[in-house]
Amino acid sequence: MVLYGPVYDIAIIGGGINGAAIARDAAGRGLSVFLCEQDDLAGATSSASTKLIHGGLRYLEKCAFRLVHEGLAEREVLLAAAPHIIRPIRFVLPHHRGLRPRWLLRLGLFIYDHLGGRKLLPPTRTLDLTRDPAGAPIRPEFKRGFEYSDCTVDDSRFVVLTAMDARTHGAAIHPRTRCVIAERERDLWRLSLESAETGAPSVVQARTLVNAAGPWVADVLDHVVHGHAKAHVRLVKGSHIVVRRLFDHDRAYIFQNTDRRIVFAIPYRGDFTLIGTTDEDYHGDPAEVEADNAEVAYLLAAIGDYFRKPVTEDMVVWAYSGVRPLYDDGASEAQEATRDYVLDMETGVGLAPILSVFGGKITTARRLAEHALEKLAPHLKTGKPWTAGASLPGGNFPVDGGADVVRALTAAYPFVTEEHARRLVSAYGTRAPLFLAGHRSMADLGYVFGADLTEAEVAWLMQEEWARTPEDVLWRRSKLGLRFTAEQVAVLDRWMAEARQHVQLPVA
Repeated sequence: MVLYGPVYDIAIIGGGINGAAIARDAAGRGLSVFLCEQDDLAGATSSASTKLIHGGLRYLEKCAFRLVHEGLAEREVLLAAAPHIIRPIRFVLPHHRGLRPRWLLRLGLFIYDHLGGRKLLPPTRTLDLTRDPAGAPIRPEFKRGFEYSDCTVDDSRFVVLTAMDARTHGAAIHPRTRCVIAERERDLWRLSLESAETGAPSVVQARTLVNAAGPWVADVLDHVVHGHAKAHVRLVKGSHIVVRRLFDHDRAYIFQNTDRRIVFAIPYRGDFTLIGTTDEDYHGDPAEVEADNAEVAYLLAAIGDYFRKPVTEDMVVWAYSGVRPLYDDGASEAQEATRDYVLDMETGVGLAPILSVFGGKITTARRLAEHALEKLAPHLKTGKPWTAGASLPGGNFPVDGGADVVRALTAAYPFVTEEHARRLVSAYGTRAPLFLAGHRSMADLGYVFGADLTEAEVAWLMQEEWARTPEDVLWRRSKLGLRFTAEQVAVLDRWMAEARQHVQLPVA
């Protein structure tokens, strides 16, 4: 047999949250890990979520207690690990007299409060919406409601930070690297790779293979691995819209609709409100998914039933869509399909195993990774779980200590305004000073492309976080795309194209 460099313990196809979480956990246990992703990290489903770390209140109706318990328990684990990108938020649930009865909502929220061992987050309370400020933006017929806790997350940064921590522990992370074919050679996998940027081929070998390709998990089995396992995957499209801020307070809403679905309205990036999501079966190329007019109309109509002031199509500043790779449990409706994950192992005597990941969500990715390592344990010396008490890069400060980190940053760098410092801390946490070090003025940070995004920050994102294009910077490493004009994007594009010629880029 011809050898091609080192033999990794685990090769992972897919750079979404599941692939990144498995890479991080495995690398931290001392395993050698290679991860390839055909596009940017979090380039598909993992950047198109509702931006929540939650148990999934609506899943209680489906008696998915294991899934809800795991999600609720993970809220506080993840909040402690990354308080810069994960934050507590209170959700207001107005009682709709024509839908679920109030006693059922109260019971569901009681279970939600106690199922996951809540310690940091405050409990549910009942609201008089005729007096509470949360009632002001919504229609007067909604007089009673409930308020409960969950968390918001910067989903794509969560993936990037997870991949960075995997790299810190020795994992080789290769975005924009497509696995063309994976062949089993008895007790090893041989992966033939191709760079999406240069077209250059390469080969790696590994003792085990993880298929965490998200909505492409079936394609990998059918066309890359030529596996024998049947791919039980159901692609479900979820779309969201972002509009100018609809209310002044910092709480979110969860609305019940007459079709039994729920829609969220969540404060977003200060000046905006995030609204979602839809649930529709999807049969096209996941790379081409987009929110269509019917979905936008559905979301506008759904929240229009609750808000006093009309919310119209011309208020939409951004719409995005993603494809959830759910395990196909035979549910008749897309919104009824299980959100739980399934780990399918295929192996044989003397044969290198492949583990395929179906389903899953951002909230439970860390636990999914632990379960994946349990599955692989008979084939590798996996060691003990370790991620439950470990912070992600920049997250090594108390859950309620964000203001202190901001003050420390502005004290050390007086030329950084408080607003700018808050944005930097919300993205980089305690690592924000790393690209400010040595600078004494904003001018030292170079050209400002827009919305306080400087040359120094973009160079950092290219050097440390695998960013290559304006989309990587503006929509996945940040959401500054909401504040950029087309002209500003063009200037950034030209600068990054030039920088790629001389900025030292990460090789793994």
